[in-house]
Amino acid sequence: MIFLNAQLEFPPAESASAEGLLAVGGDLSPERLILAYRSGIFPWFDTDSPILWWSPDPRMVLFPHKIKISKSMRKVLRSGRFRLTQNTCFEKVIDHCSHIKRTGQKGTWITAEMIEAYIELHSQGFAKSYEVWENDQLVGGLYGIDLGHVFCGESMFSTVSNASKFGFIKLAQELEANAYSLIDCQVYNEHLESLGAKEIPRSEFLEFLEAQHQ
Repeated sequence: MIFLNAQLEFPPAESASAEGLLAVGGDLSPERLILAYRSGIFPWFDTDSPILWWSPDPRMVLFPHKIKISKSMRKVLRSGRFRLTQNTCFEKVIDHCSHIKRTGQKGTWITAEMIEAYIELHSQGFAKSYEVWENDQLVGGLYGIDLGHVFCGESMFSTVSNASKFGFIKLAQELEANAYSLIDCQVYNEHLESLGAKEIPRSEFLEFLEAQHQ
């Protein structure tokens, strides 16, 4: 197990355990977080744990042009029921995400420390939110880290049916229009698989990250 110190570096993603755990410790400074995402690494821990850094293999991703839109969702998209905004209330979105009850989880991994760190990343232009509205009420949304040609999704929420799907589909369509390579979904999720996400080898994922810096 690698324990991080004040030095701003990570071990190679390939040295992660079979479960994907790469390192422990360090901090959630903007510099370390951006280095992590650019290296295919992300933090994931709860209030009872130290900071844990992960790089799973395989990696769950969505290629924007492969988004799956069901007939029922096509009707929702055409209906005008929802509207999408970007970066209008980042703090509300991350707060909602932190309170969503998830199957198999006793608490939240979006701790107060994480919220503070991502609000700072948002102020620097790296973390972005997409908000879904119905009749001027915030009913869904998602946030993540924008690396330029890869969007690293962190979490999403929905208080009414189809709101999070609407937001995710709209995100994929926007990213496709702007020639983004993929959306990083991190680990397997049945809901995202139904929308077109799939697992790819970590090595392939790292190649996409490296390509955008060439």
